[in-house]
Amino acid sequence: MAAAAASSVSLPGARALPTWSSSVSGDSHSLALSSWAARPRSARPLRAPARMGNVNEGKGIFAPVVVVVRNIVGRKRFNQLRGKAIALHSQVITEFCKTIGADAKQRQGLIRLAKKNGEKLGFLA
Repeated sequence: MAAAAASSVSLPGARALPTWSSSVSGDSHSLALSSWAARPRSARPLRAPARMGNVNEGKGIFAPVVVVVRNIVGRKRFNQLRGKAIALHSQVITEFCKTIGADAKQRQGLIRLAKKNGEKLGFLA
């Protein structure tokens, strides 16, 4: 009795479930496919291509000096010197962290902060 009463109740906007015979014949599939195809596709916003390098390229108080030195000594030699300076600075930060008892996560955060500051000041121009 309760099942008969529940089947007679209809909700506004609710669609009837497909029967076994309609699913075998493919009627519900074509209905679902047509409703899917009728929906307009939303355009995805275009992403800007990923840009490698310094976003502050050529900016910062030391950028002009860095560019002049790079032009004088050459790009290859300049990158070698820059790599040595960055490695030395990372060693100094590591020794400082050992002295104050900072863990590896704090050390990594300080190295990242040093990189961001170097970008802002123009050392990585």
